[in-house]
Amino acid sequence: MALGHRMQTLAWVGIASLCLGATWAVPAKKERKKVEKPKADLVLYENLDLDNYDVTLDSYGDIMDLNNYEELYDYGDLVPKIEVGTLAPRPKDRKALPELGTAAPAPKLQPLATTNPIHPAPPGPGTVQGLPSCLRCLCIRTSVYCDDTDLEHIPPLPPDTTYLYARFNRISAIRAGDFMGLKKLKRIDLTSNSISWADADAFRHLSSLQELILPENRLTALPELPRSIIRLDARLNRISSAGLRPEAFQDLKQLQFLHLSDNQLDYIPAPLPESLRSLHLQNNNIQTMHEDTFCNSQDQSHIRRALEDIRLDGNPINLSLFPNAYFCLPRLPTGRFL
Repeated sequence: MALGHRMQTLAWVGIASLCLGATWAVPAKKERKKVEKPKADLVLYENLDLDNYDVTLDSYGDIMDLNNYEELYDYGDLVPKIEVGTLAPRPKDRKALPELGTAAPAPKLQPLATTNPIHPAPPGPGTVQGLPSCLRCLCIRTSVYCDDTDLEHIPPLPPDTTYLYARFNRISAIRAGDFMGLKKLKRIDLTSNSISWADADAFRHLSSLQELILPENRLTALPELPRSIIRLDARLNRISSAGLRPEAFQDLKQLQFLHLSDNQLDYIPAPLPESLRSLHLQNNNIQTMHEDTFCNSQDQSHIRRALEDIRLDGNPINLSLFPNAYFCLPRLPTGRFL
C-alpha cells in the first residue's frame, strides 16, 4: 500500500511538471519571434557603409533615390479646386450693382473755344492751289514721287530735286518755266500722261539732265534737248519726222539710248552721234535710208563699235536694198531683209 501511494504521488508530480513546462514554452516562442524580426529588416542595409556615412552634395544623389520622390507624397488634396466659368459672388449690398437695362450717363462735353480761329495760310512758293508739293507728292531726300495723283500740270518742285516721277497722271502740256532753276535735276519720268505739247525751251537749260522718259503720251514733236542727255525714251507717241529739228541729235555727244518706236517717223533721224549704243525705231513708217545713215561711205576704215542694237522691224523698209549702209556696224540691224 505504501509503495502504491508513492507511485501515485510521483505521477502527479510529473504531470504538474509537464503543465508548467508547457505554460512557459509558449511565451518563449513569441519572444524569439520578436527578436528575429528586426534581424530580417537589417538585410536591406547590408550594402550601406555606416562607418563612413557622410552626406555631401557630391554623394547625396547616390544615397537618396529621388526618381520616385513625387510618388511618395500626394499633394492633390492640398490644392483648392477651381471651377472654370464660375461667377464671382454677388456683393451683400445690392445697391452697389447697376440695374439691368440702364446705361451709364454720358459725360458732358465742353464746347470748343472759338476765341482764336485758325485760318488757312495763303498760297505761296512751292504750293499748288495752296497745297505744298511735298504734301501732295512724296518727297524722299532729293526724289519727288507724284505717280497717279491726278496732276494736270507739273507741280512746283524743291530746288534740290534730282529725280522726278510723275507717271500715270493727266498732265497735258510742259511749260517753259516748269523746271526753271532745277540745276540738279537728272531724271524726268512722265510716262503715261496726256502730254501733247512741250515748250521748245522746257528742257534745254537743264544742264544736269541725263534721262528724259516720255512714253505713252500724245507728243507730235520733240523740244530741244540739253547736251547732257544720255537716254531719251519717247515711245508710243505721235511724233513725225516733221516734228524733229534738223540734225536734232548730232550734237548730243553723250546720248547712248534713243528710243522712238511706235511713232510716225518717215526716215531715220541722221546724223547720229558716235556715242549711240541703242537705236529703237520699230513700228514706224520708215521706207528708205541713205548709205551714210550709219557709216561714212568715204572712209571704209570707219567702224562704229558702240552701236550694237538697231531695231527697224515693223517698218516697210527692205534692208537688203542698202548693203553698203552697214559695213561699219558690229551687227546688222533687226528688220526685214527680203
